[in-house]
Amino acid sequence: MITVKYFARLRDVAGKGEETLDREELTVSELLDWAESTYPGFGADNVQVAVNEEYALKEDTIRSGDVCAFIPPVSGG
Repeated sequence: MITVKYFARLRDVAGKGEETLDREELTVSELLDWAESTYPGFGADNVQVAVNEEYALKEDTIRSGDVCAFIPPVSGG
């Protein structure tokens, strides 16, 4: 299982702060595609993904037991 955490507005879009996916392996790109199709309006093109507390690239592989976090863009002011 892969744990996925949602922060800020993404928590509102998903309607939860965390969930688990019953997958053994997938890429960050596949995870973003899954999020966009599962939660329309997710905005996957502008979301960063951290895997085990390190920023990940779209081609990186996520494995069972990993913890992923979706991090929305932050604006300053």
